[in-house]
Amino acid sequence: MSLLDRVFKLQQHGTSIRTEVLAGLTTFLTMSYIVFVNPEILGTTGMDPGAVFVATCLAAAVGSAVMALAANFPVGMAPGMGLNAFFAFTVVGAAGLPWQQALAAVFISGIVFWVLTLTGVRAWLVAGIPASLRSAIVAGIGLFLAIIALQKSNVIIANEDTMLTLGPLNTAPPLLALGGFLLIAVLEARKVRGAILIGILAVTGVAWAIGNVQYQGIVSLPPSLAPTFLQLDVPGLLHHDGGAPLAVLLQVVLVFVLVEVFDATGTLYGVVGRAGLLKLDDGKKRFGRALLADSTAIVAGSLLGTSSTTAFAESASGVQVGGRTGLTALVVAALFLAALLFSPLAAMVPSYATAPALLFVAGLMLRELVEVKWDDLTESVPAALCALAMPFTYSIANGLAFGFIAYAALKAGTGRWREVRPAVWLVAGLFVLRFALE
Repeated sequence: MSLLDRVFKLQQHGTSIRTEVLAGLTTFLTMSYIVFVNPEILGTTGMDPGAVFVATCLAAAVGSAVMALAANFPVGMAPGMGLNAFFAFTVVGAAGLPWQQALAAVFISGIVFWVLTLTGVRAWLVAGIPASLRSAIVAGIGLFLAIIALQKSNVIIANEDTMLTLGPLNTAPPLLALGGFLLIAVLEARKVRGAILIGILAVTGVAWAIGNVQYQGIVSLPPSLAPTFLQLDVPGLLHHDGGAPLAVLLQVVLVFVLVEVFDATGTLYGVVGRAGLLKLDDGKKRFGRALLADSTAIVAGSLLGTSSTTAFAESASGVQVGGRTGLTALVVAALFLAALLFSPLAAMVPSYATAPALLFVAGLMLRELVEVKWDDLTESVPAALCALAMPFTYSIANGLAFGFIAYAALKAGTGRWREVRPAVWLVAGLFVLRFALE
């Protein structure tokens, strides 16, 4: 019996080294777009894109390796979509925190997340939040990503009379972005592996061909991580006068924790459940380890210099081709380390090449709306408010606040207050406190 077989129990899971390696490659191809998208989004905060690229690759490698060795699950980890947008456009953009303090908020949320997981409060929160709100949160983040993508590519632009209007479709950025989106959708419909990555690279290639992008090479040694490594400013964030007001600190940490709880937990349940691993004798025990690995990856990512790291739903693609153990995740980790050599390619990718990826992911997230109980106004109205407020107020935090407060108020106002779980009252109360402190 080989070392890999003993460590990952391949025979017990009915798999082989070849199958696990293929599954790891498949998962990597479907989630590797993050190494291009994350530096583009976090770069808007003033962070060094090269350092963010390295931090993204390292955080993904560390997270995936911890998941592999601690839980033996075929789940890839990387900085999450939605959480990076909240970091850049709400925490830094709207709230005005320096990116160093935003990294500190990610660090604190990771510690809180770890404590919640260890004490069982994380499971209590997940069980206590109604399905309609959980679905609305995912859909609202999708809408938030969509409006960011459409703005970054100039498909929509500002207008004094209507606030937004259609951009100049006779110019390259919006045309290439829309073309890239359609290409990704076609490739995904035809089940082509790495469709999102292909779309990003295709748009970048066309942009280079027409002279909109300068060729900078393909492979080189990685850029320095120094501009972001250990740059988080915890004292600055916690210092109420010179740093963040209490309301901002409460909002930022609360939103990071809530989104991390629902996003990561839901993804893990979905991917691991599809692989049939929860039915095994040690399934629940390993799932607990996976939750701790998830929390650990968030803390590691904040130290490296990136937004919250989370389990990727794209891991289901590796499960689909037979991945059943942590060897799949270990292969993903190794490939993210190899991706460090492609920093010149990442530096060439324009914002309108990553916009199609954002828009496509947004579309996938909107599927969650079918889970909302639309025939019950006490469920549908809070869900709609939650989802719509995120893009229209340009804040995931505001959407969460509207949703939770409206849910508690409508249930109480219709005499159905007993249907509101303690977790909802708690979160709604925290958001009311946040508004009161502003």
